[in-house]
Amino acid sequence: MRRRSHRSLLIALAVLVAVTIALVLRQKAPPEAARLLPESDAIVYVHLKTVRAATHFDTSSLGHSAEYQQFVNATGIVPERDIDSAAIALHRVPVAPGTKPVRLGERVPKAELFVSEVFIGRFDGQRLAKFLAQSATSRENYGGRDIYSIPIEGQTVRVAQLGYDTIAASNMPTPEQIHSMVDRQHASALWTPGSSLLAARYSEVPLLSQAWGIGHIGLPFSENGHISIMGLELPLSEDTDLVASLRYSGAVHLRIEEFAPTEDVAKHTVETMTALLGIFRGLQEAQPAETPGAQAMRKLTDSIELKHDKDRAILTATATADEMHAMATAANTTPPQTLPAPAASPVASSSKH
Repeated sequence: MRRRSHRSLLIALAVLVAVTIALVLRQKAPPEAARLLPESDAIVYVHLKTVRAATHFDTSSLGHSAEYQQFVNATGIVPERDIDSAAIALHRVPVAPGTKPVRLGERVPKAELFVSEVFIGRFDGQRLAKFLAQSATSRENYGGRDIYSIPIEGQTVRVAQLGYDTIAASNMPTPEQIHSMVDRQHASALWTPGSSLLAARYSEVPLLSQAWGIGHIGLPFSENGHISIMGLELPLSEDTDLVASLRYSGAVHLRIEEFAPTEDVAKHTVETMTALLGIFRGLQEAQPAETPGAQAMRKLTDSIELKHDKDRAILTATATADEMHAMATAANTTPPQTLPAPAASPVASSSKH
């Protein structure tokens, strides 16, 4: 009896250890949506379920386009309500000279930006498959999954249902990326690190971040080889390796790290950004903050801190939930600016609002 008791105790301890290890691995492993992404230049991830619970953005009244409403009516999917997590891979594809026509006076682009995406949430698979089949110009079966090719804004967007709760899409010119996501879904496991970028940089993402980006995440804002935001050119090249994160714990905490090639480069970034921040703060002070949005933006700017740590330049900022809401409301009511835009995203194209 004692031997059986000892054996049962050992088995129970072994199971407990195995479960503990699995939980630790799951906590440290990248999110599944991010692990399914193909090789890329950058990755952006948002855990929308947590953000939705904190901000209730799904209850906001938004004006939807006719195409967006048609998608909702046909599939029953309301993205702001039904998508729990989203991961986006950014691909920069060089443009060969003379292969892309441009208008007189336009700058010849050196590269185009494409995206691959994974969405996890609650979907009606049959209704979605019917909608995709009706919208597609062709269909391919790969790895047991139907891949639908849908023409959107002059591009081909490939879409596949990877599971009852997972959708993958890519507007890359070739099907390699969507094939890769199907393959990764078949091989998905805790010990699968995902792409090489995810394996190399995910450990730098702060714990409990609800949204983060790694790699060359400045690519959507790149112009003339540098990152430009609101017309302001930052002292960062479009190839700068960055890790950015947003964490909510009563307030929203932003952290952006530049991984510079040398300590001198990181130091120069901090010095230049400090000078630009001083100019921006001076411009804000010269104009009265009459609206809640302007007041919230000024408080956000005042909270920005810059520091240099060896080969890293680090920016941190904080804003309350009310301040974030005020800035978002102001952004929705401000007329859109004419800015250079990357190639159409399957997300934006299939769910415009």
